[in-house]
Amino acid sequence: MPRFAAPAPTQSATAAGDRVPLPQKIGFGLGSFLDMWGHWLYQSLAFHVFNVFLGVAPGLISTALGLKIFVDAVSDALFGWISDNTRTRWGRRRPFILVGGVLAGIGLPLMFAVGRGWSDSEYFVFMLVSTCLYVPVMSCFNMPWNSLGAEMTPDYHERTRVMSVKNAIQKIPELAMFVAAQFTTLALFNDASGKPDILRGAQVYTSMLGGIMVVVSVAIFLLTRERYYESVVKRSTQRVPFKDTLYRTLKNRPFRQMLGTMLAYNMATAMVGLLGYYATVYYVCGGNIAEATKWNSMMGVAGMACGLAGIAFAGRVARAHGKRNALMTVLALGVLAFVGDWFFYNPQLPWLQLFASGGVAFIGAGFWTIYGSAMADVIDHDELDSGQRREGSFAACGSWISKVGLALGNMTSGWVLQFTGFDAKLPAQDEGAILLIRIFLSGIPICGLLVALYVVSRYFLTEQRMHEIRAELEARRGTV
Repeated sequence: MPRFAAPAPTQSATAAGDRVPLPQKIGFGLGSFLDMWGHWLYQSLAFHVFNVFLGVAPGLISTALGLKIFVDAVSDALFGWISDNTRTRWGRRRPFILVGGVLAGIGLPLMFAVGRGWSDSEYFVFMLVSTCLYVPVMSCFNMPWNSLGAEMTPDYHERTRVMSVKNAIQKIPELAMFVAAQFTTLALFNDASGKPDILRGAQVYTSMLGGIMVVVSVAIFLLTRERYYESVVKRSTQRVPFKDTLYRTLKNRPFRQMLGTMLAYNMATAMVGLLGYYATVYYVCGGNIAEATKWNSMMGVAGMACGLAGIAFAGRVARAHGKRNALMTVLALGVLAFVGDWFFYNPQLPWLQLFASGGVAFIGAGFWTIYGSAMADVIDHDELDSGQRREGSFAACGSWISKVGLALGNMTSGWVLQFTGFDAKLPAQDEGAILLIRIFLSGIPICGLLVALYVVSRYFLTEQRMHEIRAELEARRGTV
């Protein structure tokens, strides 16, 4: 069968018993508030606060953000393994979701509790220590929450609908991330000289969002249910060995294919996520930070609208042509979107930036919708081989590999920025630095997406194969 084309699968209607009630879909989707803010808000504000406002070298910032991967490697594996083996009256995921989510909300603003006038090394040590303390808290929430998404329904297409609702809800916390920089520059936080006190604005903003995270954690606990726990897991006394979290999990071939696709996507986009911000500030807006943050907020709105469209588009392609072809279509469109970035960042036509953020959001939302749905299929494939439901192990391994890609991308991003010759202390940036920023902003993601496109073309869990796997599993251990 050709790798880049496959016959459209025969669609089957989702049985009523396989459908997930809307309140449960919403409850699961609310977890994206914590996932986005607990994982990515700090990284999106780190350069804005520590480099632009406090003057810390970008290489030190990206290094601090990257080094926490070593703590991630342990904490993700630990909480994935623990939740797989937990048995309580509330299930094996929901207790961790509640406790981890509440602690994550409390801890978020503490990561910006720094003084003024510190040395670069003092800021670096604080960033490193605070992020490494916060990582296990987020693992406590995120590993069980990610695991829960793979055990809400056994149906091939309903899994895509669950992820579609989750990613649609995710647009709300994403918007909060886009307006974060603008919030920190509000006149309310100006210092005595009338300049924006970005650090104070970040402290207030993260305190507000942290409170929302606490409330959302309680809502997730109350709204969600663990379908596979009552029907399959609770009746089994077999435990998942800790070594399986990485070693046996990586032996699963379709899992490796999904990881390869995700790793290429993550690294390519993470390496240039920072460059988009600097292209807006120093190329389109000529160094006017307040003006740039306003455009960032509008780009967030554009991204929200286009992301919703991307979810619907990817889901439609997946239902008609299968998940592999949907991922390939999204990645191909992603290549075109990053080609467009060369033209959309234009100081004469600043509104074209809305298309830049919209295109990236469109392909990103579509990619993660289908990726999450396909990962649930991978776990069924593993259950057929192992006889165990190891959602936590797969979530932990997948999350760690994902963060490796993001860490490498983030660690590289600061050095890529320095390589261009950018210097935040200069009143105006060199034209050569701006040119290199624009070249890297388009070129690096295109290379990564082409790699991802090739890897996903080899994925073989079609809809027909998943129907066969489900039939074999239900003959062995009954329905769920």
